[in-house]
Amino acid sequence: KKMPFWAMGALSLLPIWGFLYVRGLTPEEKKASGPMAVGETVYASCSSCHGADGGGGVGRPLSNGEVLKTFPNIVDQLNFVYTGSQAYAQAGYTTYGDPDREGGAHQAGYDGKGAYMPQQGAKAGGGLTDAEILGVVCHERYTIGGGDQASDEFLKWCAPDSEIYAALEGGASTFDSVDGVGTAPRDYVGTAAAG
Repeated sequence: KKMPFWAMGALSLLPIWGFLYVRGLTPEEKKASGPMAVGETVYASCSSCHGADGGGGVGRPLSNGEVLKTFPNIVDQLNFVYTGSQAYAQAGYTTYGDPDREGGAHQAGYDGKGAYMPQQGAKAGGGLTDAEILGVVCHERYTIGGGDQASDEFLKWCAPDSEIYAALEGGASTFDSVDGVGTAPRDYVGTAAAG
């Protein structure tokens, strides 16, 4: 007996149906947007020191919550990334970040591993805009560092609809006018201003 003509057409479509079925079962990958998307792109230049996964190298590790131990408050990290470690040492600060950090405070200036954290902000001589710095800090805290994306801090600073990010990106605001971030080294603010 011969196979019916219509059966050949149906069988020839079976591989296409199988492909579409399997693809439909695969969860859609979430795409970052807003500061997180910008931060992911900018972090590519940071990864040469801090590692692609934030595990460290020449620069300090950021993954597994290390960045959150050093900077429990995003404002302190933004200020540090903007100005860099040498500016802290030149301003007379011996440490940066949380002075009660598990494992001890980090030393300002030379980090003991062979490198300084270079300044990233434009006024400090770096090449990043305030919006780009916010983006990379958000990426470090919440993608690499494992921070809670349901926190008030994330919603205020790093969410796709963050008003602070929109103001920085649009030029309506700078770190000099946003929640005390500033563009010069300063004392540790701590967790009180984290919101």
